[in-house]
Amino acid sequence: MKLTIIAGARPNFMKIAPIIAAIEEKKREGFRIGYRLVHTGQHYDKNMSDSFFEQLGIPEPHANLAAGGGSQAEQTASIMIRFEQELTEHPCDLILVVGDVTSTMACSIVAKKLKIRVAHVEAGIRSGDITMPEEINRLVTDAITDYCFTTSVIANTNLQREGKTPDQIIFVGNTMIDTLLQQRSRFMAPPIWQQAGLQPQGYIVMTLHRPANVDEEDNLSLLIQEIMRTTRDLPVIFPVHPRTAKNLEKVAVEHPRLHLVPPLSYLEFNYLVEKAKAVVTDSGGITEETTVMGVPCMTLRDSTERPETCITGTNELLGTDPVALAPAMQRLFDGQWKKGAIPALWDGHTAKRITQKLLELFAVKQEPVGML
Repeated sequence: MKLTIIAGARPNFMKIAPIIAAIEEKKREGFRIGYRLVHTGQHYDKNMSDSFFEQLGIPEPHANLAAGGGSQAEQTASIMIRFEQELTEHPCDLILVVGDVTSTMACSIVAKKLKIRVAHVEAGIRSGDITMPEEINRLVTDAITDYCFTTSVIANTNLQREGKTPDQIIFVGNTMIDTLLQQRSRFMAPPIWQQAGLQPQGYIVMTLHRPANVDEEDNLSLLIQEIMRTTRDLPVIFPVHPRTAKNLEKVAVEHPRLHLVPPLSYLEFNYLVEKAKAVVTDSGGITEETTVMGVPCMTLRDSTERPETCITGTNELLGTDPVALAPAMQRLFDGQWKKGAIPALWDGHTAKRITQKLLELFAVKQEPVGML
């Protein structure tokens, strides 16, 4: 079986790492399964790409399409043109895409038009907000996907509602959590830990990058002011996303407790999250990690594609109005934040379930190791 695995942006790397490890394990056991790792180059900088490959043990990609940035249309077109050439030169039985970035959608379309089957890891998650580029990517990808590997029962229901058949929906769990559990013992303190004299439970981690929060200067300024006003005397550590950095330059945001730091590596960022009093974010993936680590999480969005983090986990959806922060912080400091639990199958074995299912779907047989 020949498999092409797609990675395009930082969130993808955490999802493919355990899948590659599971495939390598099956190869050692005598199964004829091979893969070609294709990095589309959708996002690239040292901290947001290279360090993730290094820290998570992901092998050097077989190809980097170097698609780069540009508008949504330009980026999509660049990825599609370059990936079509990649598949023409290196045909495969199946492409595997993860998450909801532009590369996920673009590569799925190319593969299907070349009559190659597609598997989508993290299929079926929905925010209900069609103004989000990621929501469009999810809807388009799942509409043409052959095999939908899902993270939750809620995702299963979404796909059933959209017409996917039971044999296409495969509930496996969350590969992000595979990586988190595998790497947890390796978390490392970033420089800010000592620079700011941080202590466990003695600071807040904040991340912001959604257009609704960072594109309007006045709104971004009010939001940060309210976060600083409601976090009492705790330091607030803010790893700044490149998108947010551009807008922060236009806003006079200064506070003695606010620490703006560059994007952190995976191991450094999760070291901070695990030991934080709470996390304030507008990211989806972070809400999954806080849920598993039992860290209170406040999400500054009006909707979420990961409702299980709110229903089962430690996350709470506050909306984008800064006024919602004060009562949430009050409950946090009063010790009244919900404890939460871990959703079903978020157990660290998702990648093994995915790989086993692929072997079954393509009838890959085990052979004596010495014969390979």
